[in-house]
Amino acid sequence: MTIEPPLALLAELTHRCPLRCVYCSNPLALDPSGSELDEAAWKSVLDQAADMGVLQVHFSGGEPTSRKDLEALVAHADGRGLYVNLITSGVMLTEKRVAALAEAGLAHVQLGFQDSDAARGEAISGYKGGHEKKLAAAAMITGAGLALTFNAVIHRHNVARVPEMLDMAIALGAQRIEIANVQYYGWGLHNRASLMPTRDDLDRMTAFVEESRERLKGIIVIDYVIPDYYASYPKSCMGGWARRFMNVTPAGKVLPCHAAETIPGLEFDNVKDRPLADIWQNGQAFGKYRATEWMPEGCRDCDRQKIDWGGCRCQAMALTGDAANMDPVCSKSPLNAGIREIAEADAADEAADPVYRTFQHP
Repeated sequence: MTIEPPLALLAELTHRCPLRCVYCSNPLALDPSGSELDEAAWKSVLDQAADMGVLQVHFSGGEPTSRKDLEALVAHADGRGLYVNLITSGVMLTEKRVAALAEAGLAHVQLGFQDSDAARGEAISGYKGGHEKKLAAAAMITGAGLALTFNAVIHRHNVARVPEMLDMAIALGAQRIEIANVQYYGWGLHNRASLMPTRDDLDRMTAFVEESRERLKGIIVIDYVIPDYYASYPKSCMGGWARRFMNVTPAGKVLPCHAAETIPGLEFDNVKDRPLADIWQNGQAFGKYRATEWMPEGCRDCDRQKIDWGGCRCQAMALTGDAANMDPVCSKSPLNAGIREIAEADAADEAADPVYRTFQHP
């Protein structure tokens, strides 16, 4: 089988973050700062990625601006011809730093917002004063000539304010908004009962998004991600397992997706021990669910086989106990009815108290 190089590298520079968002997709067991790859190691990763034919690097975390060497890494990636994107909360940015990142070669920023309402957003992030800092960061980003995407993470506590968040994105000069319902991995899965919207909420939001896409053509691009639990078919997770993306953790583990460590029995190589290209081509974890040979009955003969690539392995693991099962969010899965029951029960649970992201395992 011919294995094409990945399109993009997700570089999780650190798990450090001043925010404690209850939906964070980072693992429950976070990498401590002492285990992080140093600047030289990250530059080697970027060199190897460029040599493989990777086109994009997404610097993420945690909060990637926690790294004092971020400008050096951006400059190195840009120098190797990589399109450089920063995924950030924005609360640690200053005008001086934004200008330095732009000068280093940063092309695009995805700026996360928890809500259009400051107090409610800060209740989700656990970070006081964050909303105003985000607004200021957006002005700095567009003022530096950088492309801006407004990342709106949606759950039942802010779903009614999606129209206000869209208006805010336009007012801030964003070219794109990602209206992304929480996907239930990491801390999001741990807090699912306190985050899941109702089906009626979702239907109203979907109708609004569809209308807004038509109304705002040429003004802003609207990407929309619904909660998998309400979907008819699974998403093509990361473009298919080990097909388009690879993820490097702060400590240097190389993963097919950011949640892959939740699947037992997978072997994750480290960039300290093995070349990136060899891991992509021959790593046990990357080959496990790549392409279609691994697929169970029901996926192997499905006409969507090469559309959703079997859906999400981490979700199958979380919801069925076996990563090789059909993704249960698929309407063709024999386990699908149970997923709708989970969603409805969680959406009706008004007593669930969220647990904030922390380095102390919950």
